[in-house]
Amino acid sequence: MQEPLDHALGRSRGGFTTKIHLVCDRHGWIVAIHVTAGQAHESKAFEPTMARRLFHRRRGQGRWPKHLAGDKGYSYPRIRRWCRWRRIDAVIPTRKDQPRDEHFDKALYRQRNIIERVVGWYKEYRALGTRHEKLAVNSVSLWLIAMIDRARKHLYPNEP
Repeated sequence: MQEPLDHALGRSRGGFTTKIHLVCDRHGWIVAIHVTAGQAHESKAFEPTMARRLFHRRRGQGRWPKHLAGDKGYSYPRIRRWCRWRRIDAVIPTRKDQPRDEHFDKALYRQRNIIERVVGWYKEYRALGTRHEKLAVNSVSLWLIAMIDRARKHLYPNEP
């Protein structure tokens, strides 16, 4: 990852902030991570986030998931085309200014709450909850260390 010119720091309603964009599987394991400045819209970071996969596919698995859930911030024709091109079922609710999608799967969309829980789990690490690092590269590195720590605790639950 190259360091962004703005160090992924920017102004938003909450003040001087950074947005962390995560992709996780249904079990809560993070598979892609990307940081942007606080004022950046989620839809602008979609393609770069999807391009930053942390793990390569295993033999016999498809390159992309069968379903991809996102909130209304991702309801744009560009993102839906991206998903269609890769044969991914986009489980994204439509915004008020868009026609309703008759094929929207509410049951799959309810599973999207895992990403909210993942963010909560990782914000328990104080360094992730409050970003004190100036460089975005260091901030992403802390996320990776926290991911390793969570995997270690999952694999070896009886060790301190």
